Amino acid sequence: NRLLQGDVCSGKTLVALMSMLLALDNGFQACMMAPTEILANQHYETIKELLFGMDIRVELLTGSIKGKKREAILTGLLTGDVKILIGTHAVIEDTVNFSSLGLVVIDEQHRFGVAQRARLWTKNIQPPHVLVMTATPIPRTLTLTFYGELDVSILDGMPGGRGKVVTAIRTAKDREKVVKFVRDQLEEGRQIYVVSPLIDGEDSRKGKAVTKEWDEWKALLPHVDVGLLHGRMSSEEKEAVMKDFRSNRISVLVSTTVVEVGVDVPNATVMIINNAESFGLSQLHQLRGRIGRGSHKSYCILMTDARPEDEQWEKLRIVETTANGFDLAEQDLRLRG
Repeated sequence: NRLLQGDVCSGKTLVALMSMLLALDNGFQACMMAPTEILANQHYETIKELLFGMDIRVELLTGSIKGKKREAILTGLLTGDVKILIGTHAVIEDTVNFSSLGLVVIDEQHRFGVAQRARLWTKNIQPPHVLVMTATPIPRTLTLTFYGELDVSILDGMPGGRGKVVTAIRTAKDREKVVKFVRDQLEEGRQIYVVSPLIDGEDSRKGKAVTKEWDEWKALLPHVDVGLLHGRMSSEEKEAVMKDFRSNRISVLVSTTVVEVGVDVPNATVMIINNAESFGLSQLHQLRGRIGRGSHKSYCILMTDARPEDEQWEKLRIVETTANGFDLAEQDLRLRG
């Protein structure tokens, strides 16, 4: 039962894959569970690519995979033909059974409940080995390590050739400068994320809505493809938008926090987070982890209505001055008292 802590884009997926291959070498199957369909899809594509030509059957199981395709996967798991299963919460359903599950990998483990994780352990006569991974050791995760439930491995380096990420707090009066900066970055061929806390404007007190923000950016950048992504869209719609963003057909992606975990687009170098004060520290760090994945310098812009004398400003200052997820977790504990 091991926790792998590694900062955003430090290479946890590769460690998970090497561990899964060890299980396969010993005659077992492996399963990887991710919190969102976007992330599960991405792990599936990455792992298939890394195992190219190795004759290992890898399957993806999410809520939107139904009918004959689902049946074929479930049968393959029982016969042992499917060696690696990657999926969302769908993998813990009662209908999903393995012939010999040896290793379970849980990505972004803080996004799952204790009972959800425990259900994977019952999928085998003997409990499988469990590897949980996180970029932001939130207080609950730290507590589990203190009480001896988890052994810990730390991945503290970064792959070479990564660009630096600069973080800056900006307020409404800086908006024009921010828009000009976005235009400059687009001219250099880069891509941009714009993240807002709400889907539509049901509660303007809580922050900017993505639908409104999307309309604004389309008006500001009439010659640029601006995409929209949020949790109420169907899986197919979400996947289509992400595909277009990954392949640079969409230059600006206006989104809710569905992009928070694992989304990997090396050409995206700017992230604007609206109402940054309304997000938690670990969430801001996760969001920022979507940029700086390529060789170019990247910029995270925290837009806020808070003022320097406000308590929330301190939280944003911590994110602005701290790049390391472990240091952030320490600060998070301190802020929560």
